[in-house]
Amino acid sequence: MYNTQTSSEFMPSVLRTFAFSLAIAFLGTMAGVYVPPSLFLPLAILELVMIFSAVFFRRKKAISYSFLYIFTFISGITLYPIVAYYASTAGANVVAMAFATTTVVFTGISIYAAKSKRNFSFLGGFLFAALLALVAISIFNIFFQLSSTGMLAFSFIGVLVFSGYVLFDISRMKHYGVRPEEVPMMALSLYLDFINLFISILRIFGIMGSRD
Repeated sequence: MYNTQTSSEFMPSVLRTFAFSLAIAFLGTMAGVYVPPSLFLPLAILELVMIFSAVFFRRKKAISYSFLYIFTFISGITLYPIVAYYASTAGANVVAMAFATTTVVFTGISIYAAKSKRNFSFLGGFLFAALLALVAISIFNIFFQLSSTGMLAFSFIGVLVFSGYVLFDISRMKHYGVRPEEVPMMALSLYLDFINLFISILRIFGIMGSRD
């Protein structure tokens, strides 16, 4: 395992890279306004391919910063239709509130994980199983639309799962360390945690807002 000295040295680099990735994604979302609707599906497929490639690279070699920033820009573009939908149906204030809530939740869990003496790496297997369940439900929802109550429950579970992943990833970095070449991959993990947490919270606010 990696020593704690390596962890304390490179965790700030991971967090800075993660923050910059969010900024790149924001630019991608702004660029999404100008992307033809017919391109969103191909870009979403490309995004999935890149995720699977990143998982493969993790076993073979580290991903590059260029890979990370290209991915987050594309991710920002594919996020645009979701943000635009809730901005038009629930209001831009709901999107802003969801982002602010995500930031508070993410920051709070990160601080707790970084300060806690407990090692939350044991959550990995459970979180992966829960993630597979979420993916299965998402595929089911494509063919058989969930009710608003079902989607609300699905979104709350998503909040729990991706909050758990934030806890897991920060704890893993603290206890097992981060090598320099692993910084982009760890930043990508945190980025995916944040974005999926944001989407789940945005859905909750959107559904609750539509019931008012």
